[in-house]
Amino acid sequence: MVLWPVGMAVVIVWYVFRDPAVDYRLVVAGAVLPDLVDGPFGGGRVLHTLVFSAVLLAVVMLATRHRRQPRRRWLALPIGTFLHLVLDGMWTRTHTFWWPLFGFSLGGRLPALDHGPAVLVLEELAGLAALVWLWRRFDLRDPCRRSAFLRTGRLPRDLVS
Repeated sequence: MVLWPVGMAVVIVWYVFRDPAVDYRLVVAGAVLPDLVDGPFGGGRVLHTLVFSAVLLAVVMLATRHRRQPRRRWLALPIGTFLHLVLDGMWTRTHTFWWPLFGFSLGGRLPALDHGPAVLVLEELAGLAALVWLWRRFDLRDPCRRSAFLRTGRLPRDLVS
């Protein structure tokens, strides 16, 4: 329930943008935020809606107007929340995904818990494999590289090809 969105979001963002300057800590935060906030309330709620991710994107764009560096950094957060929706397959839950177009009620369990235990284990293993790939690809076993990554959220530029 954690490794799947974290590992896959980081790998997807890497393959789409190929940008070592992305703050991957914010991608991870966005990828886990919907489950962290909605989970204690019983399942997929407002943070699992398209409206939330779109509003978050608009807030980041407006708050960082005329400031390129903060915008570039903070865009990673809504990117992470959008990826969470994709990885959870939220488009298959019409009432939640398109809320409030089909009514204001939100309900249901967390999408990750509805897949069943076998699928949940497979997703977590895929997420773990993605994180292992990231660890090896960017040589994060090196304490200096790992420390820089944890401090800045950026991948080592010298290993980007």
